[in-house]
Amino acid sequence: MKKTLLALAIASCATSVVAKDNKANDIEHITIISHGDKLRTESGSATLVSEVELEKYEYDDIHRILAKVPGVNIREEDGYGLRPNIGFRGVTPERSKKVTILEDGVLIGPAPYSAPAAYYFPVTTRMTAVEVFKGPAAIKHGPQTVAGTLNMVTRQVPFEITGGLDLATGTDGYQKAHGYFGTEVAKNLGVLVEGVRLQADGFKEIDNGGDSGFKKNDLLVKTKYLLDGQAFDQSFELKLSYADENSDETYLGLTDADFNANPYRRYAASQPANMDTEHTQIMFTHNLSNDVFSATTRIYRNDYERAWRKLGGLTSSNASLSAIMTNPELHEREYAVITGEQNSVLDGETSMFLVMGTNDREYYSQGIQIDADYEFSLGGLDHKLAFGVRYHEDEIERKHFSENYQMLDGYAEKTAADKVFTTTNIENTEALSVYIEDTVKLGNLTVSAGVRGEDMDMYYTDLVDRDDWQRKSTQIWLPGVSGFYQVTENAGVLLGVHQGFVPSSPQQASDVKVEKSINYEFGGRFNDGATNIELVSFFNDYSNLKESCSQSSCGTQGDLDREFNGGEVNVYGLEAQLRQSYPISTQFDMPYSFTYTYTKSEFLESFESDFEQWGDISDGDSVQYLPEHQLNFEIGLAANNWETNLIVKYVSEMDEAAGDNVTLSGFKTESSVIVDVSASYDLGQYGRIYGKVDNLTDEAYIISRRPYGARPNKPRQFVIGYKYQF
Repeated sequence: MKKTLLALAIASCATSVVAKDNKANDIEHITIISHGDKLRTESGSATLVSEVELEKYEYDDIHRILAKVPGVNIREEDGYGLRPNIGFRGVTPERSKKVTILEDGVLIGPAPYSAPAAYYFPVTTRMTAVEVFKGPAAIKHGPQTVAGTLNMVTRQVPFEITGGLDLATGTDGYQKAHGYFGTEVAKNLGVLVEGVRLQADGFKEIDNGGDSGFKKNDLLVKTKYLLDGQAFDQSFELKLSYADENSDETYLGLTDADFNANPYRRYAASQPANMDTEHTQIMFTHNLSNDVFSATTRIYRNDYERAWRKLGGLTSSNASLSAIMTNPELHEREYAVITGEQNSVLDGETSMFLVMGTNDREYYSQGIQIDADYEFSLGGLDHKLAFGVRYHEDEIERKHFSENYQMLDGYAEKTAADKVFTTTNIENTEALSVYIEDTVKLGNLTVSAGVRGEDMDMYYTDLVDRDDWQRKSTQIWLPGVSGFYQVTENAGVLLGVHQGFVPSSPQQASDVKVEKSINYEFGGRFNDGATNIELVSFFNDYSNLKESCSQSSCGTQGDLDREFNGGEVNVYGLEAQLRQSYPISTQFDMPYSFTYTYTKSEFLESFESDFEQWGDISDGDSVQYLPEHQLNFEIGLAANNWETNLIVKYVSEMDEAAGDNVTLSGFKTESSVIVDVSASYDLGQYGRIYGKVDNLTDEAYIISRRPYGARPNKPRQFVIGYKYQF
């Protein structure tokens, strides 16, 4: 099938000689989503969070940024968004592994095909836009196509002297230093340098002391050359980036009773926990365009390595950490050791050591992709043809090992025992993908039809047992069609249907099926310049829902990296958003918006599963970690040089497990109401000062009990900052 896909791509390129106006400075965006005071007429669901919106609250956490986007479901974890868990339209948010994540239009996850869990996520502070594509709008992007695509856009290279500085400090030791500078160093040659430093002491209190914060560094260098020609304009860009993180983060939570006493406590057993990561990227981009044709070629390479030391279990105990946290009264000795109330070694009793697992991994992903657009007329109709091809390769090498620590007088200390390697394997994928989509305008009707193809060769090898290996191939075509009918100048309706797909990982046996679904959407838009309304209903009909066990999702050591079939499942709901700006006077404007998401789900088959989040499923059970109601209300007030904004986010409770007979059956996260406020004053040529308070009411909620006990959201955080741009 690779030859067929490649032939189709070459044929498409051969027939496309000229395309749309796509200036060199716009190529970082997948699609420049129209917004403002005009009715959007594109088919499919797409949302743009602009730089102006991003600056309102100066969020570093992608969870908070996406709260205002309808159809997004989140499971928070550490309070800072260090390891995001993002889903669209009801797919599992676990490590954002079912969302295609891009930076500047290319896959940015460590190994998007072989191991899609997004343990690396770009620093959102340096982004100038965030684009969200759902439904048929995501047909151009893969491999995960059930949910949609998240694209983050970095700063563009300027061709005049441009720079900025953003300094902030806040409670819990929060500090931010962000600066950039760009200029034209020679005719048509621009350079941009940007750096970010984020850190915090953390908001959790570890028994007997210890660090619970993080430090993140991010450096970006871009250079771009513009070449004007008679037939085509061209641009050449080189992007280099480096990022590292050192965070004292853990998977260990609290018992419900301890959470109620102090939600920000951390047990002594989590003292050694540490995540150490490093990420590098190199990308070369070439754009060729004129008034009707644009072709962008990207060659990229990402390298990522991490070592995460965290508590995984206890020796001389058959109880999982999740079971201990759920029922500490049944596991008194284990609980006492974890909390530091009892030593690992007691006279006359079996030693009980802390098993610290260090999940040491190395990843790479690399490839070349070509995306093109071509506008032409045929048969009296205007066509906009989009097509592309990508060859991609990625790999994960696991070098997991465990070490024993002993609890001694309230402190976790490493023993003299040698480390034991637990998992050593490699998973690798080579993938060729193509897409072609034609958009035709028929009077007031705009119709888009296309197809995406994926051809994957996957390899798995156990580095200890060389006889444990596997090679498999998967080929699939994913069609989609969508349309928008403009009823009036200010209103229209949209509809669409497309095939959703999530591949299984290289080491999974043939009995683990790929995830497939038929996804439908129907809705409407209204925009008269003052009021902007969008309503979209969606229905995802899964022929097979697939889940995987990681330490963050189930924590069952024997099932790590194993995938499970869930059979037929329906997920459906409604996305609604309203935006208005009310002029109070000639000097005061009051913009406000509502965003609401309603989601329901049900398994259509009864079955028994070893997956810790499912258990014994009965027909009609709901999918876990899927809130039924999400509401986001935002209101602002702006006049002259000052602006203030308030945002209220409500999320209803979520099931911790879908079925019965697993540790967290019957447990739910708490429904939550979080209020954030911000204010800023423009000093004109001297910059801008801003302040914000996240979680104004200082509410503490159980956001998850995965994998080992209850964990809280971030408490109230005050931040004050200064921003200067020229």
